[in-house]
Amino acid sequence: MLLVFFIVVCLFSAGCSHTDLRSTAVKANVEETAVSPDFIAIPKQSNMLEQIRVEPVQTAAVPTDEVVAPGKIEVNPNRVSHIVAPVAGQVADVFVKIGDFVRKGEPVMAIHSPDSESALSAHLQAEAAVTLAKSAELKAEMDYNRTKDLFQHEAMAQKDLLAAETVWAQSKAATEQANAIREQAKNHLTVLGLQPGYFQQPVVVRSPISGKVLEMSVVSGEYRNDTNAPLMTIADLSSVWVSADVPESYIRFIQLQEKVGISLVAYPGEAFEGHVSRIADTVNPQTRTVKVQAEIQNPSGRLRSEMFGSVHHVASMKVMPVLPPAAVIQTGGKSIVFVEVEPGRFKQTEVTVGKRTGDWIPVVSGVVRGDRIVVDGAMLVKGLFRSLT
Repeated sequence: MLLVFFIVVCLFSAGCSHTDLRSTAVKANVEETAVSPDFIAIPKQSNMLEQIRVEPVQTAAVPTDEVVAPGKIEVNPNRVSHIVAPVAGQVADVFVKIGDFVRKGEPVMAIHSPDSESALSAHLQAEAAVTLAKSAELKAEMDYNRTKDLFQHEAMAQKDLLAAETVWAQSKAATEQANAIREQAKNHLTVLGLQPGYFQQPVVVRSPISGKVLEMSVVSGEYRNDTNAPLMTIADLSSVWVSADVPESYIRFIQLQEKVGISLVAYPGEAFEGHVSRIADTVNPQTRTVKVQAEIQNPSGRLRSEMFGSVHHVASMKVMPVLPPAAVIQTGGKSIVFVEVEPGRFKQTEVTVGKRTGDWIPVVSGVVRGDRIVVDGAMLVKGLFRSLT
């Protein structure tokens, strides 16, 4: 029994000695100053210094007033075309489907319509009217010249000469009118895409812009009588709008054509840039916000309608000290850094920081440019402070 007690006592003593040795080893590597608990000194021969990197504080221009508003991607309304049927008739064929990319001038559908036959007939009638008018004008000119010759030889009265001149002038006016009617009929054929003189031609509807087919409400074989209802929607998505609701208290910072930053939920960590293309003229009475649209280039088509994100606008900048995020430690509701006062000797310093901007955290107070700060290994230094308190 005594033997067992002796063994337990020995093991307990050994454990205590091991703990004391480990604590002594830590304190041997760290020499705490007697001046203040905010200072700590690490011996130059300690390998801990190899795990700590110190750099001087830098300064940079950081935003002091920034507008951030939620937004979403929208189709640019200035680049959207709603195609309607130019004539009433039966849809003979539809050449595209939703999602297809079409170029400007490419056919999208063909329509058989009695209106096209009427347009062709009207053009032929106008051509015939021009021919008749020119013949009448030529005859009137010849009559005038003959009457004028007789009048010069005193074989015709002056009133007959005036009458012949009047008829000639009227025939020239009739020719001009017939030419105008013919041009009007020809232009009608051009609008419908028809070739003069060929009947039973379908009216081919062509895309007015290059873009993608977003919507379609027509199929082959349908008869469409309403020439105001859109049959398909084509949008040029090479640029899109980002629409945001900016609080009216910040709208004074936004100007037309200026740059704004855009971030999207679909592409975290990626920054986009746009230009303000429109600011609404009214304030939403319910939300007290103003609609702002920024145009953003979309050559690869990655930006899709209804994607959510936010619009960022920097109203003013200020040059101030900045630190990398790893240098700032949050503890007890405070932000602290470790300032190297001399090689191997560090001071725990409380700082006031601003909102993180990119890879930097602005410092409002606590350190100045040139102060040497622990930027890598700050958690190790913090642990040393904790072990000695």
